[in-house]
Order: sequence, then structure tokens, then C-alpha cells
Amino acid sequence: MNSIATTDDLSAAGLERFDCIIDVRSPAEFAEDHLPGAINLPVLDDEERALIGTHYKQVSAFEARRMGAALTARNIAHHVETALADRPKDFKPLVYCWRGGMRSNSMAMVLGAVGWRVTLVKGGYRTWRQQVSAGLEADTPWPVVLIDGQTGTAKTKLLHLLAERGEQVIDLEGLARHRGSIFGGFGDAGQPSQKAFDTQIWTQMRALDLERPVYVEAESRLVGRRRVPQGLWDAMQTAPRLVIDAPVEARARYLLTAYPDLAENSAQLRDAIEGLKRFQGGETITRWLELADADDFEPLAAELVQAHYDPAYDRARQRHQRDGVETVLKTDALDDPTLDALADRITAAAASHRAQPAHG
Repeated sequence: MNSIATTDDLSAAGLERFDCIIDVRSPAEFAEDHLPGAINLPVLDDEERALIGTHYKQVSAFEARRMGAALTARNIAHHVETALADRPKDFKPLVYCWRGGMRSNSMAMVLGAVGWRVTLVKGGYRTWRQQVSAGLEADTPWPVVLIDGQTGTAKTKLLHLLAERGEQVIDLEGLARHRGSIFGGFGDAGQPSQKAFDTQIWTQMRALDLERPVYVEAESRLVGRRRVPQGLWDAMQTAPRLVIDAPVEARARYLLTAYPDLAENSAQLRDAIEGLKRFQGGETITRWLELADADDFEPLAAELVQAHYDPAYDRARQRHQRDGVETVLKTDALDDPTLDALADRITAAAASHRAQPAHG
């Protein structure tokens, strides 16, 4: 049998050379993070991996290896008979495990014996992680434009409108599955791991055209519990800021459309309000809970904005003074036609910033 090819070219173009990217690590390892587009065909599942590790420590290394070989052989045979059963003769898979060791080599040997042109990731997942970290920490002139504004100014909606128009957008809240506030995550999905968050950001950032703006919502360094990578964070500190300025009433009405799950889930809304006890007095919390119980959501949203979120926004701006030029975009409403027009104003303002000569 010919020796198995290896590669450490995990660029987007490098990965596109393969018909399938196969991660043979356990489901838990795969869930934490994986190469973009990979499928999980574990040679050992989570329980089997733990069992062999325990056997290795408590019984003998030889017995653990024999047990592992039997389990691995059965699992690989199952994948060949099921998930890979319809693959053609010229199938070209890329295979990896944690560090390019026994698990990926075992899968590659069997797939190679079938006649498929298998390639291994040299160094395994660790190579990918090293490349992601290096790319995110590099001093690259990312052409970031920040969409800023107080709570309820439809910043995320505007990002989505810009993306629909073909603009370059990185939606940090969407990738982190967190609203960046006390109202927290998106349903029951939970946040991705930090490694998976990094992978999603890097997958988007490495595809950017540096000659065009990339729109990012102005966030704090932590989105929920996920940290914005250093390279992107540095770019955000010096990026031009387009600040959406809308009256409280318009923002309160918009929040009712942006947070429908809270209006529909009274328990979640009460938990969110009670989570503000360390910031607000007891009388205020009681009044907000009464408004929530009465389904009086618009005045509740207005009070939350004025009493909690606007002061928090002002404090955050004082802590994170950014160096970029600020342009204020005023609007009296945040309905759909107004947001469409506001998206036009954003792209025009971004183009104006890029057309201005740099001052040294």
C-alpha cells in the first residue's frame, strides 16, 4: 500500500480540494470545535475513549491497546458500511484526529485499502487550532466599521440588512449565540465553546476582502462568556463608529419585535428582571415585575432602557474609549422602511470614511 499523504494547508482553498473532511475524534471533542465543514465519524465514542483511558491506567497498556484496536476496527467498519457507503471510487477524504496519531492513521489505513485517496492533517486538530490562534492574533489591517448605539437601536437588524445586500458582516452576537446583555442567550442553544467561537470568527475573517469595509456591532470584550479575539478587538478600537441615535419610544417599540421570546416566556422575563437586583433598587424591580405580569411590555422596555441600559452603555463607552472617528446617524423611527433607508446611510457613511485621506 502506498504511504498516506499529509497536509498542513488548512486554508479555505486547501480544504476545498477534498470531497469530505472527516473528524475521527470523539463526539465531545468534535462538539467543542472542529475544522469548518467537517463531519464526525469517531473511531472511539466518548464512553469507549474513557474506558480505554481507565484501562490503560488501572490494568495495562497492552490490554488497553488491544481493547482499543477491537473497538476502533468495529467502529471504522460501521462507518464504511453506513456513512461512507455511497462514496465513489475517486473519493478524496481529509482525515484528522487530535494530533495526527493512531486514531486518524487507523481510519486512513482502512479508507486507503478501499482505494480512496486519503490525506491526513499533519499534526491533527492541534495544527488547525494553532493556525486559528495565529490568524486571530496577527496584526492585520482589518477594515472594520463599527455599528454603535444604545440598546434598542436595531444594530443587529442593521447588520443583517447589510449582509443581505452583499456587504461584509461579522455578527458577533449571532456567532456567540448571546445578546450581549442580561437577556442573554438565544433560547436553549447555549453558547459555543471559546474554540468554536474563534473558529467561526476566523473562518469569516480569512475570507474578507481587505479593500471593502466589514461591519461589526460595537461590543464589549466579552459577548456573554465568549472573548472577542485580540486581532479583531484591536481593529475595533481604532475603527470608525457609526452611532445610531433614536428616541427612547422608538427603541422600546423595536425591542418588542427584537425580543419576542421574552414577551412569550414570562418566567424567562422575570428571571432577567430579577437578575438586575444588584443594579436597581427593590421598588424599581417590583414595578418592573408588575409591568411584566400585566403584559405591559412597551413601558417596561422604555423603563429598562432609560434606567438600566442607557447608563450602562454610557459607562461602557467611558471605559472603552475608542480612537476611531464617530459619525452620528439620527433617526426618529426604527420600522422596516426606516431601517432600509438607514442601511443606505450606513454604507454611504462608511464609503465617506474610506475616501478620507489618512492623517499622519
